[in-house]
Amino acid sequence: MTPPQRQRRTPGPDGPAAPAPHSAPAKEGELRNPERLFVIGGEGGGERADIDLVTLIVARADPPVSATPEQAALLRLCAAPLSTAELSAYLSLPFSVVTVLLTDLLAKELVQARAPIVRQKVADRNLLEAVMHGLQKL
Repeated sequence: MTPPQRQRRTPGPDGPAAPAPHSAPAKEGELRNPERLFVIGGEGGGERADIDLVTLIVARADPPVSATPEQAALLRLCAAPLSTAELSAYLSLPFSVVTVLLTDLLAKELVQARAPIVRQKVADRNLLEAVMHGLQKL
């Protein structure tokens, strides 16, 4: 039985622990550079908006010049209402990072967050009777 081969790490632009250029690509959900998430989200030590996976986000303005690339991408995607889960998937960012970005945009009033539209399970009885009476008059 042969022992598993270890991949050699070489110094690179990201520091001494950068993987060798011939290493295998990252698997889904596995990040190569977790420091990037901190840079994108900032410190995030403040209050976060009450956003869950199904909260719909709609852009209220075009991306300002001062917006980060991720914020500009969020604003462009939100021309039509999208859930935060969809935004997270489209940008390939964790939900927590998207929440930090959206909190920033909500504070600047560049986006609007709203709860999803919930349909009634049972139709209103008065509406059904009005439709029935209208059909009977035909």
